[in-house]
Amino acid sequence: YDEMVLVKDIDFFSLCEHHMLPFFGRAHVGYIPNGKIVGLSKIPRLVEMFARRLQVQERLTTEIAGILECVLEPRGVGVVIEAIHLCMKMRGVEQQNAFAITSSMRGAFNSDVKTRTEFMELIRHRKGSFA
Repeated sequence: YDEMVLVKDIDFFSLCEHHMLPFFGRAHVGYIPNGKIVGLSKIPRLVEMFARRLQVQERLTTEIAGILECVLEPRGVGVVIEAIHLCMKMRGVEQQNAFAITSSMRGAFNSDVKTRTEFMELIRHRKGSFA
C-alpha cells in the first residue's frame, strides 16, 4: 500500500510534567508507507503509550512522529494533537475555552504542500462524516 494511512480522533489523557495537572484531547496520526505498514490498532496504542508518561504536548507530538518515522521508514509522517490543559483552566490565566494545537510534519508531509493539505483537510472532518 502506498497511499496515506490516517487514524484520527484518537482520545488521550496525559499529565503535564510542569504543573502535575491533566491535559487531554485528540491525536491525528497519518503516514505514507514505503514498503512497511503497521496494524491500525497500533497507532492509538502508540499514542497511549507516550501519553501515559509525565509529558508536555510538544514532546508528545514529536515522539509519536519520531517513532513511526524510525520504525516504518515511511515516505512521510504527520501528527497533529489538539488538547485542553487544566493548568490553563484552573491556574494563572484561567481561560475556559482555550486549547493547544501542536504538529509534527516529516518527509512528504513537510516537503509536499499537496500531501500536507490533504492530511489537514482529512483531519478537519469530524466524527460521523464518512461520506
